[in-house]
Amino acid sequence: MGNNAEMVDQRELLTLEHYLKQYGQQAEIFAGQLELMENGRMEALAAIEALQGISDADDGTVLLQIGGGASLRVKVLEPDKVLLNIGAEVIVERTNKDAVEFLKDRITEMEASEKKVVETLDRLRSQMNEITKRLEQGYQQAVQAEQQYSPPAHGEED
Repeated sequence: MGNNAEMVDQRELLTLEHYLKQYGQQAEIFAGQLELMENGRMEALAAIEALQGISDADDGTVLLQIGGGASLRVKVLEPDKVLLNIGAEVIVERTNKDAVEFLKDRITEMEASEKKVVETLDRLRSQMNEITKRLEQGYQQAVQAEQQYSPPAHGEED
């Protein structure tokens, strides 16, 4: 019957394996970035909630979480003076309302960035799936070719 199935090129399989590994490493990096962005977004949401809680507190007393599940009741001395880190170690003072608006804008930016990273991750995973399919086909062809062209098993005469 001849060689109908195209012969599997070992170099192609090695190249595909190399790309699969590279894409996998890139996907890990993007997934890490996504996690950092999500953490930043959650922190900003928590800060907005805290600032709104301070605004709503009649006597300026709020619950301050200090970590490890521990909290303190504290009286905020200047509830309308919020110190905001706006990046590059620059800290500015804003009113509570302006700080909330700034944080909401930051969340919107983070969500847009997250969307781009998710799209990139989806593309990478799609390419990885294609490569995996091609590798599986290649391995199957290699096994079939080996079975087709291997000499008959000996030891039957024993």
